[in-house]
Amino acid sequence: MPVDRTEVIRSSSSPVFSKIFLVDYYFEEVQRLRFELHDISSGNNGLRDADFLGAMECTLGQIVSQRKLTKALLKQGNTAGKSSIMVTAEELSGNDDYVELSFSARKLDDKDFFSKSDPFLEIFRINDDGTESLVHRTETVMNNLSPVWKSFKVSLNTLCSGDHDRELKCTVWDWDSNGKHDFIGEFQTTFKEMRAEQEGKQIQWECINPKYQIKKKNYRNSGTVILNHCKIIKMYSFLDYIMGGCQIQFTVAIDFTASNGDPRNSCSLHYIHPYQPNEYLKALVAVGEICQDYDSDKMFPAFGFGALIPPDFKVSHDFAVNFDEDNPECAGIQGVVEAYQNCLPKIQLYGPTNIAPIIQKVASSASEEMHTKEAMEYFILLILTDGVITDMADTREAIVHASHLPMSVIIVGVGNADFTDMQILDGDDGILRSPKGEPVLRDIVQFVPFKDFKHASPAALAKSVLAEVPNQVVDYYNAKGIKPKCMSDYESTRTFSP
Repeated sequence: MPVDRTEVIRSSSSPVFSKIFLVDYYFEEVQRLRFELHDISSGNNGLRDADFLGAMECTLGQIVSQRKLTKALLKQGNTAGKSSIMVTAEELSGNDDYVELSFSARKLDDKDFFSKSDPFLEIFRINDDGTESLVHRTETVMNNLSPVWKSFKVSLNTLCSGDHDRELKCTVWDWDSNGKHDFIGEFQTTFKEMRAEQEGKQIQWECINPKYQIKKKNYRNSGTVILNHCKIIKMYSFLDYIMGGCQIQFTVAIDFTASNGDPRNSCSLHYIHPYQPNEYLKALVAVGEICQDYDSDKMFPAFGFGALIPPDFKVSHDFAVNFDEDNPECAGIQGVVEAYQNCLPKIQLYGPTNIAPIIQKVASSASEEMHTKEAMEYFILLILTDGVITDMADTREAIVHASHLPMSVIIVGVGNADFTDMQILDGDDGILRSPKGEPVLRDIVQFVPFKDFKHASPAALAKSVLAEVPNQVVDYYNAKGIKPKCMSDYESTRTFSP
């Protein structure tokens, strides 16, 4: 379906179009795009009489992961001479930054008879319709007319809706235990005025009580409020990291326990139907198709667990599906599919269902990456299993450890088993803790039962399991204070074959 078109550039074999296409981006979806080039006749700008020069198809994920994507133009399945097209992507910046503010006051009015005032400060945003929205309330400093309030952080969206000139109203109160706080004074300002503190200027305001201003002839103010500190904290987005060269390292782990059933039996969850992919393949392809756009070499490690493997047929919980322990990587998602299908006749399904070893294996790679100079690889482990795991304590321990690393874990439960006990790993019903009581540093696990998506499209499954990944990536790098890298011209202009 046509979405938009560029302007027409006359008499040029290497046009540079100024038209910008605005597209909503969703990491968890495969957003397929097609770019067509047409040679417009001199008489009009319509496409009816135009000559078709060629087309390029890609996904939005491919463009944003490369920042500049260059591909050959195709015409009737063949390259259109030496013609190529370059598409550049940039994120429209929002107002996701935070600001850290610190206030104090001096010589506030004393509202208490037997002690000094107990002041606290409130900041309100004045909305477009004139209403006020409370942005922040400080703690109360007891018995002090020159309080120093604790610094706090607030997003610029919350503080001023991203408008640095938006009016802010600040009020100072004397706290009372009965809730009937005494008004000390107020002042108005803007974030633009606060921001001047970063330039070394002293920013302070007279705290005014309008009633005193009218009644008292020599009234000056009810004290002074001082801005001690104003610091803008840049919050980077998922696309900042992806466009800065962050690579998604996608790993697959497949359950080969006996509860899946004999692969030769059509009732088995591992049965390879000649025309209909099983649930393992459906889940693998749905999630893998998304992640592969963010991995430049398209090589994906694939492991199995719970099977007796050749040559000595001992049980293993982290064996390479291609049986090459030194290089478990497969070429593309199709390579993983082929390795899985080739593996089935060579192994004996066994048990138990232990996933801690595979989490620990990927966590080891993530830990090594974390200590490299670049540190811009993020690991996603997809675990496909047909039942509740048997090493819950070890798995909880492994997840708590992995929550400190550049890593997320996606678990898809295939088949009709009762996966209620698996929900504990997700953390949606409370903070996951290790057996020793240590909590996860951040939520890194997403669990979904495949049966909830049995009659839905593969895209719906992928959207459900991957929707939280961008925030998990951002949370990790922001917590570590790691800024996005700037890609070199060479890295950001990689050319892909059609």
